[in-house]
Amino acid sequence: MQELNRAQWESRARAHRERLLPYVEPHLARRGARVKHPVHDFLFTYYSQRPAQLLRWHPGFGVRLLDAPEYDGLKGYRDGAVTTAHAASQRVLVETLLRLLRATAGRAANFGCFGLHEWAMVYRADQTRHDWPLRLGPAGTDTVVESHRIRCSHFDAYRFFTPAAVGLNALRPGRDDRADFEQPACLHAGMDLYKHAFRLSPLVSSDLVADCFELAWDIRVLDMRAAPYDLRDLGLEPVRIETPEGKQEYAAAQRSFADRAAPLRQRLTGECERLLAAARGGSSGRNGRFTSE
Repeated sequence: MQELNRAQWESRARAHRERLLPYVEPHLARRGARVKHPVHDFLFTYYSQRPAQLLRWHPGFGVRLLDAPEYDGLKGYRDGAVTTAHAASQRVLVETLLRLLRATAGRAANFGCFGLHEWAMVYRADQTRHDWPLRLGPAGTDTVVESHRIRCSHFDAYRFFTPAAVGLNALRPGRDDRADFEQPACLHAGMDLYKHAFRLSPLVSSDLVADCFELAWDIRVLDMRAAPYDLRDLGLEPVRIETPEGKQEYAAAQRSFADRAAPLRQRLTGECERLLAAARGGSSGRNGRFTSE
């Protein structure tokens, strides 16, 4: 068990907060003013991690914080450290994430999707998901969808396809078979590394959560620049995926994000393996459930 004195952990907690405040404070200001941003609000509204939770730093399992009454009463903590019992209680979640992370990393990357999932979400729709105009208009947007082969592997994108677009997708990802479809070049799979990381909190370090958050932030910008919306008033130049040049730009950015995501996915995989090993260090109870030694 590594130990951090108060000066050590306060410094790390402060650095974590200062790192993320530039993302959190503008969102809170917009929320207070009831102003929506289709790009920069996404990580705070689509995912369940609240801003205050994102700003709170955790050292991760295996580290004890000395002189840290602020952590007393937080879920999973006892005497300044996350307990083995809490790690054991999260076994099903950890095993599920580990299976998904390994399957995604082991699958061939598809760099030919060109972000068409966002276009399929407005295909032949009476209204769009965001209050912004379509760059090519409704008819032009529908033409782009109809002239491409859609192969979306991510259920949480596919489930927002319009009814008319569902049948155009070559794949049928489901809620319970994500490990059978996820692939490492998918933008949403890259963004979801943030979700996987914070779902493991406080068992994993908030430094890893912050790394995944920043990757997800950058991916979301590309995701919406390549979407059918005209967001130039927000300072976002479109990636015109309907053109050969736009496709090349999108695929190059996608490769860059896949390269950034790979080591984060590996770090999360390592954390899951470590947590399962720690849980097995407890005594096995009935039905294979673990309890603290």
